[in-house]
Amino acid sequence: MPHVRRWVASVISMLVMTGTARAEGPAYAVTSRIAMPDGGWDLASFDPTLRRVYLARPDGVTAIDVETGVVTGRLAPANGGHAAVPSKAGGELLVTSGKSNMADIFDSRTGARLASIQVGEKPDAALIEPTTGLGVVMNGKSGSLSLIDMSARRVVGTIPIGGSLELAAADGTGRIFVNVEDRNELVAVDLKNQRIQARFTLTGCEGPTGAAWLPISRRVLSTCGNGVAAVTDPATGKVDLVSIGQGPDTAMYDPNRRVAFVPAGRSGELDLFDDTPQGVKPAGKVATQRGARTGALDPRSGRIYLPAAEYTAPADAGTRPQIVPGSVVLIVVSPRK
Repeated sequence: MPHVRRWVASVISMLVMTGTARAEGPAYAVTSRIAMPDGGWDLASFDPTLRRVYLARPDGVTAIDVETGVVTGRLAPANGGHAAVPSKAGGELLVTSGKSNMADIFDSRTGARLASIQVGEKPDAALIEPTTGLGVVMNGKSGSLSLIDMSARRVVGTIPIGGSLELAAADGTGRIFVNVEDRNELVAVDLKNQRIQARFTLTGCEGPTGAAWLPISRRVLSTCGNGVAAVTDPATGKVDLVSIGQGPDTAMYDPNRRVAFVPAGRSGELDLFDDTPQGVKPAGKVATQRGARTGALDPRSGRIYLPAAEYTAPADAGTRPQIVPGSVVLIVVSPRK
């Protein structure tokens, strides 16, 4: 029945064009694990120039060459390290030290310290905003942003936000969105004019931490501590909730494949979301490992790198479990070809 086949093909074509039917997002799987030195960690980042993952740790920065698998256990020192962010096309590294209230700039290749910059209290997450070139440090305790001129290597502005600041995401126009963990709030900040642009209450989201800007849907995805992510439309202020695993600490976005990722450490899963003109759509999950709560993404290969470890049971109720010696790894999650 040729006319029936032509009719079906026509309907499918119309559905695809209207977005009612769409191709499935890429599937992912754990493909390898890279052994790393013992010890805890906080945030990870990816350097596309030097092809490295940087992992901020209590006493320094671990660097992993993703092409060779070579691990440099302590490329640069830190005092309660929270973030290690590449800058200057891979030439420099901005590192926050929460115990000393400093942001240090290091030579990425040698680990030599180039500058030490006093910032706010308990500096935590950091990013390099692409339009202004500013290094932005989220000061968790003082509730402020420290803006660093990466060439002059000094603070050129401080923006008070209030509350306990967590991670932020840049939309590429000089604006960033910062999660305020203890207020369940997302704050839009205009860095060019150094002012708060808007505040969004994340109703239904408890303890927002990770943030990602999704440019196709023009939404901000904030990870929450109660098994959901808040998806905020800055144009309207509308906030939708989508289900994720338990224990997330960050969010990542792949601009080439238009997929967002949320690693959920307590659930041992990586949640995927397609970024579409019709909105943010769940795209499945990948089993990873308990404790894999943060990570970094390589846009070129599409691989996601998740630090994780095995843990002993806590000795007493309310105490933290301890890392099993020799169990710290960097999990590699790759798109299936």
